Amino acid sequence: MDIKDAIRSVLKELILPEIDTIKEENKEIKTLLEMTNKRLDDINIHLADQSRRIDETNKRIDSVRDELIGMIAQTNQRIDETNKRIDSVRDELTSRIDSAKAELIGMIADQTNRIDALNGRMDIFNQRLMKLIEDLSKQEELKFRIARLEDRVSALESRSAP
Repeated sequence: MDIKDAIRSVLKELILPEIDTIKEENKEIKTLLEMTNKRLDDINIHLADQSRRIDETNKRIDSVRDELIGMIAQTNQRIDETNKRIDSVRDELTSRIDSAKAELIGMIADQTNRIDALNGRMDIFNQRLMKLIEDLSKQEELKFRIARLEDRVSALESRSAP
């Protein structure tokens, strides 16, 4: 058994210090592992909190989006109603403009006819006036000729009278 004891003692001298070193290192690794696990737990808690906050933010975003969609729909409806009123007013104004245009065309036609009638009367008046001026001119010439004839007759009478 000496060999056995000798192997044992060699193993104890060579392997036991190594095993003690390995045990110490194993303890350090376990401590580091526990700290790492604790840190991972903290990170997981933080991530869970962040995930919860992201979910709440997403819910708020969805709520605001739904509210905005509703507001947009209302605004679109108001725009459609306004467009209908604009179309109605445009149609009414177009009708009124067309009516006023037709009325003005009629009035212009009436005024044109009156002007044409007046022009015709003025033409007749001008013709009469020209004839009157011509008659007056002839009358003046006749007066002048009568006056000359009277002068000649007077002169003749004064020569023939003794």
